[in-house]
Amino acid sequence: MRAGTSALQRRRPSFVSREGVAAYLFLSPWLIGFLVFITFPLMASIYYSLTDWDLLTRPRWYGFRNFIKLMEDRLFWKSLRVTLTYAAMRVPAGILFGLGLAMVLNSQMVLGKSLFRTLYYMPAVLPPVAVSLMWSWIFCPQDGILNNFLALFGVKGLLWIQSETLVLPSFLMMAIWSLMGKNMLVYLAGLNGIPPQLLEAAAIDGSTPWRTFWRIKIPMLTPVLFYELVMTMIESFKIFTQAYIMTEGGPRNASMFYVYYLYRNAFQYYQMGYASAMAWVMFLIILAFTLLIFKSSNRWVYYEAGTK
Repeated sequence: MRAGTSALQRRRPSFVSREGVAAYLFLSPWLIGFLVFITFPLMASIYYSLTDWDLLTRPRWYGFRNFIKLMEDRLFWKSLRVTLTYAAMRVPAGILFGLGLAMVLNSQMVLGKSLFRTLYYMPAVLPPVAVSLMWSWIFCPQDGILNNFLALFGVKGLLWIQSETLVLPSFLMMAIWSLMGKNMLVYLAGLNGIPPQLLEAAAIDGSTPWRTFWRIKIPMLTPVLFYELVMTMIESFKIFTQAYIMTEGGPRNASMFYVYYLYRNAFQYYQMGYASAMAWVMFLIILAFTLLIFKSSNRWVYYEAGTK
C-alpha cells in the first residue's frame, strides 16, 4: 500500500517540476500585465480616493471628504444625469437596430449578404478619434452633409452638437452607426444557433412569420439579448472620446459625460484624489446596474437546458 502511495506521489505533478516552471514562464506575461496594469492601479485608486493629491506633491490623507464633496458638486450630478440619459437612449436603440439589421441580413431574400455584413461591421473597427472627426464634419451647421441633405426637404439651420437639445440625439446617431454592425454579428450568430427543426415545425403548424419571431426566435435569442444588454450598458457609461473631440462637454455642459468630467478633474484641475473617488462611484453604479440585470435574467432569459 505504501509502495503504491509513494508511486502516486512520485507521479503527482509538482509546481517546481520542468512542466510547472514552463507553465509559469508562459503565464508570466499575463500575470505581470495583470498585476502591473490592473491590480496595482486598482489598489492605488482606492488609496488616492481617500487623499488630496494634485499629481505634483505627495498625497495628503483626506478621509472620505472626496466622497462628501461629490454629493455637493452640481456638475457631478449634471454629468451623471447626462450619462444616464444617454445610456437610457443608447441601450435600447443599439439592441433594436442591431437586431433589426440581423433579421434583414439573415433573410434568404437578401443577395450579397457577406458584402453587406462586412460593410456594416466596418464602423466598429474604425478609430474613435477618426469617427469623431468625421461626424463633426457631418454635423457642421454650415457645410455639414446632414444639414445639406435636410435642406432638400426644407429643413434648415439645425445646430446639432452645438445645440443643448440636439447634442445627445446627435451622439446617439453616431453610436447607432458605430454599434449596429457589431451588434448585428452577435445577433446573426444567435439566429444561426436556433435549431432549424423548431422553425420547420412552426411553419408546418401554420405559424405566421411575426408569431414565429415572438414565440421562437426572441426566446431563443434571450441569452444574446442578455449579453448585449450588459455590454452596451457598460459601454454607454464609458463614453469619453466623442465628448473630448467634438464638444468638450458643451454646449453649457449638455454633453458633460461622467468620464469626461472625471478626466477634467484628474488632468485639467489636477484633483486626482477627487477623480479617483469619481471612478469608484462609477464602478459602484455600473456594478449595481449589472447585478440588477443579472437578477432579472431569471425571469426572462431562456436556456435550452432549462430556464436560468
